[in-house]
Amino acid sequence: MDFDFAAEQPKLVQLLIGVVAFCAVVAVVVLLLDRAPTRQRARLPALILLAPALVLLGIGLVVPAIRTTLLSFMSGDSRAFVGVDNYAWMFTQPEALTVLRNTLIWVVLVPLVVTSIGLVYAVLVDRSRFEALAKSLVFLPMAISFVGAGIIWKFVYAYRPEGADQIGLLNQLVVWFGGEPQQWLLEPPVNTLFLIVVMVWIQAGFATVVLSAAIKGIPAEIVEAARLDGAGPVQMFFQVTLPSIRPAVIVVLVTQSIGTLKLFDIVRTMTGGQFDTSVIANEMYNQAFRYGETGKGAALAVFLFVLVTPIVVYQIRDLRLRREAR
Repeated sequence: MDFDFAAEQPKLVQLLIGVVAFCAVVAVVVLLLDRAPTRQRARLPALILLAPALVLLGIGLVVPAIRTTLLSFMSGDSRAFVGVDNYAWMFTQPEALTVLRNTLIWVVLVPLVVTSIGLVYAVLVDRSRFEALAKSLVFLPMAISFVGAGIIWKFVYAYRPEGADQIGLLNQLVVWFGGEPQQWLLEPPVNTLFLIVVMVWIQAGFATVVLSAAIKGIPAEIVEAARLDGAGPVQMFFQVTLPSIRPAVIVVLVTQSIGTLKLFDIVRTMTGGQFDTSVIANEMYNQAFRYGETGKGAALAVFLFVLVTPIVVYQIRDLRLRREAR
C-alpha cells in the first residue's frame, strides 16, 4: 500500500505541533523551577508539576460533574428547567423505587457476604499445606471481567422447558434431584439475589487475599500470648484476629460498597435491568441514552455521587486517624 504524503501531511503537521508544544511546556516548567527563589523552591516545584494534572482533572471530572448537576434540573431534552421534578420522580414512581430498593439490597448484601466469605476462607487456609492452591482457586474469578462472568452465569441459570435437555448447570442439578427447572432470572425479587451471587463469586478472592495478608501481619507475640492464656479458636478469632485486622476489614467493606454502588455490567449482561433487576447505574444509562430522558439520568448520577461520597469521606477520615495514632 502506497503512502500518500499529501493526504497525511496535515496529520503530520498536527503531530509535530503537539510534540513542539509538549517540549515547550516542559522547557517552561524547568525554567520556572530553575529561576524560583530559594525559599519558594520547596512548594513551587510541586505546584508547577501538579498544575497540568489539576487542569486535566478539572476538565475531565469537575466540569462534567457540574454539568451533570445542572442537567439534573432540566427536562429530558435539556431545554426546559423543571426544578426538582426529576428527583421527585426518583422517589415517587414505582419503577424508580424498585431501582433504589435493588441498589439497597446490593449494597447491604454484597459487602457483608464478600467480606464474611473472604474472612472465613482466609482463616481456614492460613498456614495450611495447600494455602497457595486454595487462594489461587478463589482468586481465579477476579481475572474474569464482569461481562464475562455475567455470560458464564447466564449459562449456569439457563432454562429449558421440563422434559428438554437442560443446558444450565443449576437447572440440571434441580432435575437430577427430582425438581422442575426454574426461570431463575425472571422471578423478582429472588432474581436479584441470583445476580448478587455472581458479584460475590468474583469479589470473594479479593477479600480473601487482602484479609489473609492482614492475618499474616498479626504479631506472633500477640498470638502466642493469647494461646498461653488459654484462648480457644473462637476466642482467638473474635478477640485477637478480628480486632487486629480491623483496618483491612474496613478497606474491603469500603471497596466493595463503592464497587457495588457503581455496578452496571452484571445487570446489563444478564437481564438488561428487566424483571425488576435494574440498579442505579443501569437505570441511569437507560434513562439518558435509551429513553432520551437526560434529566432523569443526570439526577440518578447525582444521587449515586451523593451515596458514594460519605463512604469515601469515612475512608479518608479513618486513614487520617490511623496515621495520627502512629
